[in-house]
Amino acid sequence: MSQFVLFRMVALAAGLLFGLGMAVSGMVDPANVIAFLDVAGHWAPDLAFVMGGALAVFMPAYFLVIRKRKAPVAAEEFCLANKKTLDLRLISGAAIFGIGWGLVGICPGPAVSSLAAGNGGIVIFFATMMVGLGGTNILLNIKGNRVQQEEEATSSS
Repeated sequence: MSQFVLFRMVALAAGLLFGLGMAVSGMVDPANVIAFLDVAGHWAPDLAFVMGGALAVFMPAYFLVIRKRKAPVAAEEFCLANKKTLDLRLISGAAIFGIGWGLVGICPGPAVSSLAAGNGGIVIFFATMMVGLGGTNILLNIKGNRVQQEEEATSSS
């Protein structure tokens, strides 16, 4: 089996497992997420138990299997972040993510899982999320092109 096919199959299996977990736990319902975030009102700890359950499964697997591997199953190397510092882009992105999650109670991962249910609100959320991601990529590319042009202009002078 080619590395390309294996990678796609592992990604599909992981996505299906994640989506099933979100659906079974009820985390595809924005009301459950909002109830977890409502610490001053009718707080529901369900999401904490879902996260705890995920960690209870992942941590032993990580320490017994994953950490010992030199490379992942379907790639040549692990894709890890090399950046170790906090910057304005990371902090502002996290803030925007948190504000959006808190306002509507929909996290991007469970939103993708929820698309299968055909919920109109989720479809609208997902569409606007894609527009936001696309717009951000366009803006970052424009900024990157400007920086590159400025560097080329100063180096040729």
